[in-house]
Amino acid sequence: MHDFVSRQSYSWEVVIAENGSTDKTLRIAQDFADAHPGFYVLQAAGRGKGLAVRQGMLFAQGEWRMMLDADLSMPVDEIPRFLPPAIQDGEVIIASREAPGAVRYNEPDVRHIGGRVINAMIRLLALPGLHDTQCGFKCFSAAAAQYLFSRQTINGWSFDVEILYLARKRGYTITELPIPWYYSEQSHVRPVADTVSMLADILRIRNNDLQGRYA
Repeated sequence: MHDFVSRQSYSWEVVIAENGSTDKTLRIAQDFADAHPGFYVLQAAGRGKGLAVRQGMLFAQGEWRMMLDADLSMPVDEIPRFLPPAIQDGEVIIASREAPGAVRYNEPDVRHIGGRVINAMIRLLALPGLHDTQCGFKCFSAAAAQYLFSRQTINGWSFDVEILYLARKRGYTITELPIPWYYSEQSHVRPVADTVSMLADILRIRNNDLQGRYA
């Protein structure tokens, strides 16, 4: 990441949002940030990917704010495709492993099938028309990031669905970009448990909307 951003012509910052690790991740990240200007480390109090991403997005100062899974299963050289001048229209740009032109590498068939089942459920109940809501690479304009993440209520794995649901409700343009994506055997996805959790969170999102909590 440092090699990539150092080659760019625009100003940048890298925010490392850590929570829940039980090894030396936090210390290693802090030592790196201390030695490399432009890198910052947040330790999010509490558990959940959604919590860490929200705190990182609201801490960031950039005109464009991009979340990237730490495994970098999408090569960092793809990042310019999410930013002007490559993107001229839209406040929310999401990476897609399913949009026409996307390529998956080394993913087991069972993992792919499980992901498509989850996506079918998401499209049916919350976000019709989006091919891949759960890819961990998404870019937001500063205004969209501030609006969406300040209203996020889900701290777990399903936070992407809530953020995109809010974006549609707000009227933001959502652009899906096909990407090359490399499967990591270190993935923490639990097919059955996470599917059940996702369904519960989708129902919670719909209930929040009915109750006027996203007004």
